[in-house]
Amino acid sequence: MNAPHWHLAINHLPVVGTLLVVLLLAYALVRGRGELYNVSLGALVLLALATVPVFFTGRNADEALMELADVDDKLVHLHEAAANIAFIGVGVLGVVALAMLWFGRGRPHISRGMAALALVLALAETALMGRAANLGGNIRHPEIRTGFSAEAPHGKSRQE
Repeated sequence: MNAPHWHLAINHLPVVGTLLVVLLLAYALVRGRGELYNVSLGALVLLALATVPVFFTGRNADEALMELADVDDKLVHLHEAAANIAFIGVGVLGVVALAMLWFGRGRPHISRGMAALALVLALAETALMGRAANLGGNIRHPEIRTGFSAEAPHGKSRQE
C-alpha cells in the first residue's frame, strides 16, 4: 500500500470518531452520567493520537497527487490548509482532554462544567474535521462539489 492508499484507508477514523465522541459526551451530559465524561475524554486523547498518521500520510499523498494530470492543485491545497487547521485543533483538543483527565484524577469524574467545555471544543473540532474531509473528497469526487452538473459534454444529458 502506498501513502494515498493508507491515507484513504485511515482518514475516516478521526472524522467519524470525533463525531461519535461528541454524541457520547452529549448523552452523558443530558443523562447526568459522569462516568462517561472520563471515557469521552480518554477517547478524545486517543483520537488526537490517531490523527497523527492520518495527517502525515496526507502529506505524502499530496506529493503523489501532484504528479497526476487530472488533479486540480487548488483543491489539494484547500484540503491541505483545512487539514492543517483541523490537525492543530485536534491536538489542542487532545491536550485539553488529557489535562482535564490529569487534574480530575482521584475523583470519580470531572465536573459537569468541564465536560460541557470539552463538548463545545469537540463540536468545533468536528466542524473543522468535517470541512477538511469534505474538501478532501472534492479532490477526486466532482459529484460532491458545489455547482456540479450531471450533464455530459456537449450539453447531452446522461440519459440520452
